[in-house]
Amino acid sequence: MTSTVTVSNIGGPRLTLGFDRFDRLDLDRHLAVHGRLRAPALDDLVRIAEQVDLRGRGGAGFPFARKLMAVAARVDHPTADRTALLPGERGDERGSSEDVVVVVNGAEGEPGSAKDKVLLGRAPHLVLDGAQIAASALGTQRIVLAVESDEAARSVRAAISERRMPARVVRLTERFISGESGAVIRAINGETPIPPGVKVRASDSGVDGFPTLLSNTETFAQLAVLVSLGPDLYASAGTEDEPGTTLLTIGGTQVVEAPLGTPLRAVLDHCGVPASPGVLVGGYHGMWLDPAAVSRAVLSRAGMRRVGGTVGAGIILPLTQGTCPLGEVTRIASYLAAQSAGQCGPCRLGLPDVVRSLMALTEGAGTVDGVRRAAGVGRGRGACTHPDGTARFVLSAMEAFTADIDAHRWGGGCGQSTYGVLPLPVPDGTEGRVAIDWSRCDGHGLCAYLVPELIQLDRYGFPVVLGTDIPSWMEKDVQKAVAMCPALALRVVGGVPGAPSRH
Repeated sequence: MTSTVTVSNIGGPRLTLGFDRFDRLDLDRHLAVHGRLRAPALDDLVRIAEQVDLRGRGGAGFPFARKLMAVAARVDHPTADRTALLPGERGDERGSSEDVVVVVNGAEGEPGSAKDKVLLGRAPHLVLDGAQIAASALGTQRIVLAVESDEAARSVRAAISERRMPARVVRLTERFISGESGAVIRAINGETPIPPGVKVRASDSGVDGFPTLLSNTETFAQLAVLVSLGPDLYASAGTEDEPGTTLLTIGGTQVVEAPLGTPLRAVLDHCGVPASPGVLVGGYHGMWLDPAAVSRAVLSRAGMRRVGGTVGAGIILPLTQGTCPLGEVTRIASYLAAQSAGQCGPCRLGLPDVVRSLMALTEGAGTVDGVRRAAGVGRGRGACTHPDGTARFVLSAMEAFTADIDAHRWGGGCGQSTYGVLPLPVPDGTEGRVAIDWSRCDGHGLCAYLVPELIQLDRYGFPVVLGTDIPSWMEKDVQKAVAMCPALALRVVGGVPGAPSRH
C-alpha cells in the first residue's frame, strides 16, 4: 500500500527526514540521517515530554508523560542516568525489569490512514529508537510491535535484525477496530482481537498481565525526534501550546508532515485538493467540516475544536464535487456497523438503526431528528468507543450537509450519484449479504426474530433487510436463520461490486 502513497512535507522534514533521498532508511542510512541517540533517565524523559506536551498521535491525544508515569508507578524503575546507546549497543542494565512491556501500536485498520504504514515501511529505525528510549527509561527490554500489513512486518523485522534487539513482531487482523488499545493487547496475548467489554488500563494490566506502555507508531517516532533535537529545538515548529509537527493522511493517498498550527486550507492546497462540499477530519470516527469551517480550521487540537472538528489520528478526507454527500455518509455508516465487534447492544442493534435512519433520510422518507435519535441511543454505553465514534461521524454530517439533506427530504434526492469516493477496503470476495426470494416469502417473521440486527418487519409482517455486509460475528446466526426459514426464502448472496446509484 505505501508504495502508492506519496510523501511530502510543509516547512521542513523531521519524521520524514531523508525520504527525499531514500525509499527506506536501513540502519546505516538512519544513523547517517538521525545520528545515534542516548536514552535519558525516566525523570528526564518525563520532563522533556511534559515540556513540549507530547501527545499520542493515535487519535485520543493522551499526554505521553502521564502514560510513562502510570507505568513506572506500577514497578520499581531505575532513576539513574541510563548509558545505553541506541541502537544496538548495551550499556548499564542495572534496574531492568521484565515486568514492563513497551508496545508500538502499528494497527491502522481505518481505510483512509497510511501515515503509520509509511513510517514502519520507510523509517522503521526511528520508531524503534523511540521504543528503545521508552523501554530503557522504564528499565525493560521487552518491546512488541503490533502491525497489520505484510510490508510493515517485513520492514520492521529487517530493522530488528539489523539492530540485534530482542523485540517481537505480532501480526494483527486488518479491520477497523483492530487499533483499539484493548484489542491490540488481546491480540498480543493470543486472545480474540476485539476490545474488552470492561475498560482495563494497559498500564495496570497489559501484555501477559504486566504493566504495559502502549502508544501509536508516530508517537514513538516523535519521541525519538524530541530526544534527538531537545525540547527547545523541537518546539521551534508548531505553536506555543502545541509544539512540533504531525503526520497527516490526505484522501488516503498522500502523507504530509506539517507543523501543528498550519491552516487546513494550506495543507489541502499543498496536496492539490480543490474546493469541496465537505471535509472529514479525524477519520471515520471524526467530524465533518463544511466549506466555511474548512477555511477557518487550523491543524491543532485547539484550532480544530474552534470549528467543531478534531485532529484525531491525522486522517483528512475531502469529499469530491459531484458525489452525493448523504449517500457517502450512509455508505460509510453501513461499513462501520459491519465492522463492530458485536459484543454489546449499542453496536449490535444501535448501529444498524443508525444505518436504517440514514437510508430513510436518503430516500426522502426519514428525518434528521430520526437520525439523531438513533445515533444518540448508544452514546456512552458501548463496550468500546466504536458506537460513540460512529455517532459523532453521523451527527456532524447532519450539520455539515444541510442543503443536501433538504434536497433529499423535500425533493426525493439531490440528483447526484454516490460514487464511493471515500476509501473502503478492497472486497476480497468473501463478503455476503442477506437476500429474500420474494416469490417464496410468506411473512412468517422468524428471520427478524433470529437476526434483528439485519432484518426488521414492516407493518404487514414482511421482512425489511438492512443492505449491509454480514458482520463476521453474525455469520452463524445468519446461517441458522437461513436453515430455519419455513418458506426457504432467506438466503445469502455474494457481495456485488458497488456501482453508482442515483439519489
